[in-house]
Amino acid sequence: MKRFFYLICLITAALFVVGCASKKGFETTNLDASIKPQEDFYHYANGEWLVQNPIPDDQSIWATFTILRELTNDQVQTLVLEASQNRGAEGSMSQKVGDFYKAGLDSAKIDAEGIAPLKSELDRIERIQTKGDLIKEIAHMHKYSASPLFFFFSTVDAKNSEMVIATIWQGGLGLPDRDYYLNNDTRSKEIRDKYVKHLDNMFMLLGLNKLDAAEEADKVVDFETRLAKASNTRLENRNPNLTYNKLTVDDLKKNTPGLDWENYLSEIEADNPGSINIGQPKFLDEAAKMINDTPLEVWKCYLTWTLLRSNADYLSSDFVNERFEFTGKFLNGSKVIQPRWKRVLNSTNGALGEVVGQLYVEKYFPPEAKEKAKTIVDNLTVSMEESITGLDWMSDETKVEALKKLKGFGVKIGYPDKWRDYSDLQISGNSYLQNIFNSNYFDHNESMSKINKPVRKWEWGMTPQTVNAYYSPTRNEIVFPAAILQFPFYDVEVDDAINYGAMGAVIGHEITHGFDDQGRQYDADGNIRDWWTVEDAEKFKARAQVMIDQYNEFQPLDSFFIDGALTLGENIGDIGGLTIAYNAFKKTEQYKNNKMIDGFSPAQRFFLSWAQVWRNNIREDALKLRLKTDVHSPGKYRVLGPLSNMPEFFSAFDVKDGEQMRRSEDKLVKIW
Repeated sequence: MKRFFYLICLITAALFVVGCASKKGFETTNLDASIKPQEDFYHYANGEWLVQNPIPDDQSIWATFTILRELTNDQVQTLVLEASQNRGAEGSMSQKVGDFYKAGLDSAKIDAEGIAPLKSELDRIERIQTKGDLIKEIAHMHKYSASPLFFFFSTVDAKNSEMVIATIWQGGLGLPDRDYYLNNDTRSKEIRDKYVKHLDNMFMLLGLNKLDAAEEADKVVDFETRLAKASNTRLENRNPNLTYNKLTVDDLKKNTPGLDWENYLSEIEADNPGSINIGQPKFLDEAAKMINDTPLEVWKCYLTWTLLRSNADYLSSDFVNERFEFTGKFLNGSKVIQPRWKRVLNSTNGALGEVVGQLYVEKYFPPEAKEKAKTIVDNLTVSMEESITGLDWMSDETKVEALKKLKGFGVKIGYPDKWRDYSDLQISGNSYLQNIFNSNYFDHNESMSKINKPVRKWEWGMTPQTVNAYYSPTRNEIVFPAAILQFPFYDVEVDDAINYGAMGAVIGHEITHGFDDQGRQYDADGNIRDWWTVEDAEKFKARAQVMIDQYNEFQPLDSFFIDGALTLGENIGDIGGLTIAYNAFKKTEQYKNNKMIDGFSPAQRFFLSWAQVWRNNIREDALKLRLKTDVHSPGKYRVLGPLSNMPEFFSAFDVKDGEQMRRSEDKLVKIW
């Protein structure tokens, strides 16, 4: 279980394509020529691939990025196995990686122990006798085992971005979204019913009889429903001004007297945090009231459940399997649980990410790859500068600020210049769960140590072996880990059209995040500051609303629509990223020479490359969940949405007025 430290600072974009037998960039055999590109470009580009690539039983989605992640897992497993078979000296990095992995793989020992590894934590909860005890136990769990009620962590101060601030963020829910507790649509009701049965089963695994388990389950659902009612929606949490509420500890004591903050902060080892940013004040107000008016027996039940659900994956197989039945099979539609080695590898990456990352970079990421990637980043930055300069809807006054922000972008590629120090993390081969607790405590201590100190500019929010990328608005930087920078995502042996249509567009996507509906509210230094003229801000919002309306019309499943407002930032990133990537590609020799490859022009190959980035087969349950909780549109619509707005695409594939892949002139949207 990893902590919540990067929730505020990361806006992620997903990834690229794999599965090609040769470095042609893409295989024409994946196309479905029976479909006209002017009518449905997604299925035209990917139709045969979709038929030939069913979802494996242990997956909820089979996509290009999933396959790349599987390849990376295989690479990382080789490194971790070497460490486990060649144990280094006590305290060495190889000892920690090897022992962590071996302890997690020892299913016979873990099954024999049953609930025993969690018993001391369960006993702590049972010993709660006063509200003071309750506060101490919540703090203790925040350090070691779980995150009941809310999250407490450090992050960049969004209005003083040179410094780190303590932050409190809503949490405490067992379901993936607050609306599932409150809505009365068919799917929400079904999820609540299944959740109650899951709670029943887990409490019975603890030793309760069926009647007592049902009573405990009802207490948990009632408790969490009250939290859900006080929680912000995901859309509300996209507003950085709404979630910035800086208070001194004295003010916090006055506003939420039900919470003994001195007791909590002392126990959590953050005695003098200075000011604290409260992400959701109304939530914290309700949490404080619940400390006062909720019986301790209900609190014990809730804390027991939070502890159990947060750590079930590290216990015996009966707990693991019951957790999978609900989260993996029911919520996401996977048919079978992933092999143990994959699950333990994920935990190893979570606990010792940059240790594994050093091994990964040494073997799989040559130094020249970093320089190649930086070249495209530089080209895309120039393209974005040209785009801003040429905007016909933005005033010169706002353009000056926008260009200042762009020039202030930081770029991180491949791996950190300075690695994280894991010397204080204690790992042994004796207990998988204890290693998880030690890792949580190590992360917590490091997070607390940053409060009221200057931001560590060298830190990364992802490990090198992570298949993803991100933009951080408070740091004003874009970051591309090593694992995403491999064939066929980017390779010198494939043509520029493929590289720019894939890596170039994803880089452009991350650059554009600095100017999407959230990112535009931060300045060049990473501070929340309104640098827009009133007129330009209104023009931006008007264009953004057109995009919201467009995506609201997409219906991936019967009665399930895309939320255009929730996905707005990612949709802006897709259209903007594609546009500036294409403009950068137009400067290449390949584009100028206009030579055909496999029967396609350079421009056509660019758009085919993008389409294949997002090809995926996804289970219906997983799609329903993502439509509710994911800020990204489903892959199909990350192709259809942007391309139906791009005149460059219309020209490349001769898309005429009235055809499906071309919106009418009055409905086209372009922001960047």
